[in-house]
Amino acid sequence: MPRITQEQKRLNREKIVNAAGAGFRLRGIDGVGIEELMKSAGMTHGGFYNHFASKDDLALEVLHQGFTDSLAALGAIREAHPRSARAALHDMVDEYVNAEHRDHPEIGCASAAFVTDASRHGAAAQTEYRRGLDGYLAAITDMLLDRARQSGAELGAAEARERAVAMFSQMVGALVLSRAVADAAPDLSDEVLAVNRRRLKKL
Repeated sequence: MPRITQEQKRLNREKIVNAAGAGFRLRGIDGVGIEELMKSAGMTHGGFYNHFASKDDLALEVLHQGFTDSLAALGAIREAHPRSARAALHDMVDEYVNAEHRDHPEIGCASAAFVTDASRHGAAAQTEYRRGLDGYLAAITDMLLDRARQSGAELGAAEARERAVAMFSQMVGALVLSRAVADAAPDLSDEVLAVNRRRLKKL
């Protein structure tokens, strides 16, 4: 049997992480078994342990990669509006609090998808979640300070941080609530998104 190349091993690991990322977001870390996720990655069950010591190790990588991707997307939003932090903040809200994000958690932000998993999977998972949360809060705080400077308003760092915490908490909460009733009460789900989009743009 030919030996697998390092590049192929890297690609296989990436397939596993991607498959797990989609599955874990959609059904939770405990809702997807190793055999199922390996099948969805197009690989055999036994190959899992060539890449990860345990499912918990994989979950940590999924959390890490998920927040890395989300923070990169937030960075791209900021770069798209170099002269208007207000426009960047509104774009962030529109990208996060919307029906497409609600309806496709498998490709959505880790912050809402893993909010309960992080609380259930111990300190290591919470540490990864905190890294992502810190990144979001820092970025939003910076955007709020930039908006204040650009508009000539007075805003201190502590107040900007407090607003950022409130803003992101509302974003995540709105998405989680809208998902909780999306099938049973679609009109209410849409209302939760619409009301919070409007209110968040006033913060």
